[in-house]
Amino acid sequence: MTNLYKHPQGHVFYRKMNHARPMISHGEGIYLYDQSGKRYLDGSGGPLVVNVGHGRSEIVAAMTRQAQTAAYVHGTMFTSQAVEDYSSELAKIVPIPDARFYYLSSGSEVIEGAIKLARQIQMARGEHNRSLIIGRSQSYHGMTLGALSVSGRAGLRTPYMGMMQDMPHIRHPYPYHFPASGRDLADRLEEVILAYGSKNIAGFIAEPISGAGLGAIVPPDDYWPRIREICDTYGVLLIADEVLVGMGRTGKWWGIDHWAVTPDILVTSKGTASGYFPLGWIAASGSDVNQIQQVLGDFNHGGTYSHHAVGAAAGLATLTIIQQEHLVENAANLGPYLHQKLHHAFAEHPHVGDIRGRGLFWALEFVQNRTTKEPFSAGDHIATQIEDRAFELGLIVYYSHGCVDGMKGDLIMLGPPLIIDEAQVDEMVGILETAVSDVLP
Repeated sequence: MTNLYKHPQGHVFYRKMNHARPMISHGEGIYLYDQSGKRYLDGSGGPLVVNVGHGRSEIVAAMTRQAQTAAYVHGTMFTSQAVEDYSSELAKIVPIPDARFYYLSSGSEVIEGAIKLARQIQMARGEHNRSLIIGRSQSYHGMTLGALSVSGRAGLRTPYMGMMQDMPHIRHPYPYHFPASGRDLADRLEEVILAYGSKNIAGFIAEPISGAGLGAIVPPDDYWPRIREICDTYGVLLIADEVLVGMGRTGKWWGIDHWAVTPDILVTSKGTASGYFPLGWIAASGSDVNQIQQVLGDFNHGGTYSHHAVGAAAGLATLTIIQQEHLVENAANLGPYLHQKLHHAFAEHPHVGDIRGRGLFWALEFVQNRTTKEPFSAGDHIATQIEDRAFELGLIVYYSHGCVDGMKGDLIMLGPPLIIDEAQVDEMVGILETAVSDVLP
């Protein structure tokens, strides 16, 4: 019998207060086990965090060695060999020249840091009026006030609108509901830059492949090259939010690599240390970082746990596993197979409107009517029902509501650990097929 823990039992302030949850026992590979012995296939990787799987003793050993040597030093006072070594290895795989890395503890934190960095790069260039960051509608970049200001998900932003500056936004790519060429969509950025005045825009931030808010939307191939061209024309910094789609998730190291576009700033977090340590980082070019040092003295930002040595040790161990086990290649190779299995299971389902994704990140969008693409009512909570049923059946998936208009639109997303194999893909899709059929027969 599974023991379920639910608010207000005990003293935990749970993230979901009305959701009962079992007590976790342990994890191994792509599976988690609760205290009753029930096994769950982690089809969302945590969500999309545990890239190298659960129970990796190599990461634990690396963290232990560093913690026994020096568990914590303040980032303004010391560096550590772990931070230096990790940065050297990362510089080999990021698409930014002579990259420098600033370490923090979460996706929200690195987004917050990135928009501040864009502002300070512009200041160091003498562009003191450039303070606005353009985002995209329906995007999600984190829960801090700065991250919410560039996000586009109304449900997350509304309670805090009086507490933050609302930044400009442009329409997001969404081929299923809003077919348009990538160039036409990208040109909306130029229109907003001109409307607000190009000398007032510090940067543009977007996920190369949309994450939680829109569910694995891959933009048209002419979208990102045109975005880069517009940013170059108007001196706007391009910030790639790779928090969710980075570290090999989509079959390349970075989502932006699918279009051979070089961002000015790149951030990532979720898969960086595979959940073994809360870690994220900001990458910027050495020339931009040096200019800040020469003109401003320092980057005006910080955090108690920045540049954490144990975090860097976990990150380096995770990176080593990804490289040695060829997990980026595994994501690329299994992507078409997962797509095939999803298409076979759901392409004819009367309520599956779209199947989309890249690598080992895929989403199903559910609709009332496939012909009209009309979404379900928000009050139906279809995605939640499917997620709950899958959980009962022993599969963890990632759900989201509001992809169509901020309220309506149901998504189920899959992002399993990158160590998954074909047999486990079959198992994952099979359980999901049963869950969908049980909720939407």
